[in-house]
This record gives sequence, structure tokens and C-alpha cells, in this order.
Amino acid sequence: MLKYSIKRVILAFVTAFIILTLTFFLVKSLPSSKVIATDKNVIYAFYMNQVKLGYCTVIEHPAVEEWVPTVTPLDRVIIGRTEYFFYTTPIIKQYFSWIGNIVTKWDWGTSTKVEPGASAIFIIAQQLPPTVSVNVISVIVSVPLGIGLGILAGLKKNTWVDHLISTLVMVFISIPSFVVITFMIQWFSYQLQWLPPAWARPDETISKKILAYFIPVMSLSFGSVCGYTRFVRAELCEVMSSEYLLLARTKGLTKNQAIVRHALRNAFVPILPSILAEFIGVFGGSMILESLYDIPGIGRLYITALNAPDYNVLMVDMAIFTTVGLLAGIVTDLSYGFIDPRIRMGEKR
Repeated sequence: MLKYSIKRVILAFVTAFIILTLTFFLVKSLPSSKVIATDKNVIYAFYMNQVKLGYCTVIEHPAVEEWVPTVTPLDRVIIGRTEYFFYTTPIIKQYFSWIGNIVTKWDWGTSTKVEPGASAIFIIAQQLPPTVSVNVISVIVSVPLGIGLGILAGLKKNTWVDHLISTLVMVFISIPSFVVITFMIQWFSYQLQWLPPAWARPDETISKKILAYFIPVMSLSFGSVCGYTRFVRAELCEVMSSEYLLLARTKGLTKNQAIVRHALRNAFVPILPSILAEFIGVFGGSMILESLYDIPGIGRLYITALNAPDYNVLMVDMAIFTTVGLLAGIVTDLSYGFIDPRIRMGEKR
């Protein structure tokens, strides 16, 4: 297991490196993103920082009308009697500068449109807590509900309870989360006026901040509950019809004892790792929900940076989603070996 774990971690780093490298070249192949600011000193400071990081070069020249550069610059800043012409460096040089800045300084660049001149890491750090809190709470809500309904449907197999739960699951699992949150905003916020129609601002009361969690959390949990219910029911029904469970009953165990000691324990072997995979699905799906509910998280920031465009912020956001997905895959694979001692990852036979 230790050898396999080390291999998986190394492979995850290599995979992340390849994904971010391809993303960097694809993003940098798009038209260059100029900084948006009204103060020319802010623009000048931003581009000089880009020169320092290796993303731009600068040519200084007296501000005279007859001098025209032979190559179109990315931007031109006039301060006093001097013109500064800033040009983008070749993409391959930018790439090595980008890698060097991350490794040596942990500098992922500065924002051009979202918050001009601000560090991309700082912007991500500001907007990461709302995304994490909403997603973690949605997982905490959906896991017990989904598992509980799945166990109920599995134990009541082929009864009206099972048919009702299965029918509702099949109907509601096909509804996208952005449709659910749109309906909830319309119904609970505008018609009933029970819940706020948007994310609470920092200066609002604690009660409004708590109420603001209900709509996004329930919207994210909706599909997860249905998925857990269907998966748990299928696993439990399979275990309930197995031969070793019938043998346990013949040895004198009651139905409840056989279910608790054998059926549920064996059914949860594939269920527990799936919780991690479900978290990644919810984490990625929150992009649209954050935009609809005006949540200041990294999901909405990803779309904002893509539309702006703000390539440095976009790269950091992409790195977070890539890292979370790869780490969840590692934990999911390793959890099988810890949950079921019969499974040993990476062993040679």
C-alpha cells in the first residue's frame, strides 16, 4: 500500500503538471489581455511587474509624434516625457518564467481584469471559503439523507415504499441543479419570501447569512441525495440476496442482526469511496449555481475570469480544480484498501 500510494502521488503530480502545461499554452494562445485601470501609474506598475516576471519586455522612448514602433505593442503608457511600449514575450519564454516564478516565489501572476494589479493567489484565497463551505455543508446534508433513503428502499424491496422512493429518485435525478436553484429562488424567495434571493453580503446579519445557505445547499444536495439513494439500494439488494447472508441466518442470527453485522458493512465498501467522488461532482457543478445565486466563490470567479478574460486568475482557478480532482481520486483509490482488508492496491501476485 505504501509503494502504491507513493506511485499514485507521483502520478498525480505528473498529471497536474501536464494538464496545467496544456492549459497554459492554450490560454496564452488567445488574444493578449490588457489591464483595465484608469490610473496610468497603476497600469505602468502592473506592466513593469510583468516585465520583472518575464511575461513582457519594455522599450522606453521620448514621447515624440514621429517615432512609430515597427511591432504593435501590447500597451503603451505615457508618463511625463517618456513613452513605455510593452510587448509580450514569446509563449515558450513565458512558460519557463511562469514555472520558475511558481517554484521559486509561489507567484502565479497578477490580475488584469478582476482586480487589476492584485495577486491571483490573493484573489483566489478571498473567494475560496464560500465555495468550500457551501460544498462541505451540501455533502454533510446529502450523505445521511441519501444513505438513509437507500437503506429504507433496500430493506423494503418490492414494496410500495421501495416503488415510491425509486420512482421519485428516477424523476428528480434527471433535473439539473441549475434548474432546481432557479425554481427554489422563484418559489421560496420571490413568491413565499422565506429565503433571500441572493448570497448575503458581509455587512448583513448572522440570521440572513445562515438563511442564505439554504437554497444553494439544497440545490447541490438534490442530485446527490438521489444518487446515493439509488446506489445504496442497489448495493444493499445485492448483498441481501447473497449466499453468505443466508448462511448467517441459518446459523441463528435474526434478520436485524444479519443486516447490521453483514449486509450493511459489506454494502458500504463501495459506498464510502463514492462519497469522495460525489464531492468532486458537486464541487465542479457549483460554478453555475454560484453565478445564479451571486455567491462570491471560485466557481463564479472561474466564469468571470474566463469572460473577462483574466488569464492569470483563470490559471490559478484551474489549478485548484485540477488538484482537488486528482487528490480525491487518490483518496478514493486508497480508501478501498483501508475499508476492505481483502483489497490490497499495487500488490504483485
